[in-house]
Amino acid sequence: MQLGMIGLGRMGANMVRRLIRGGHSCVVFDVNPANIEALVAEGAIGASSIEDLVAKLEKRPQSG
Repeated sequence: MQLGMIGLGRMGANMVRRLIRGGHSCVVFDVNPANIEALVAEGAIGASSIEDLVAKLEKRPQSG
């Protein structure tokens, strides 16, 4: 499963770490670029803005 996380303080960053360990893909954004870089080093996909985060999420076709 792929998730987007906005806000990488103590709680958000730890949630992303647990999700990555569980095999999930995480696209992350925070106002502090150092927080993004730290999680990218641990396997997350970094985003430079909220718009960039949304663009990096995988698109799934809607079922009808």
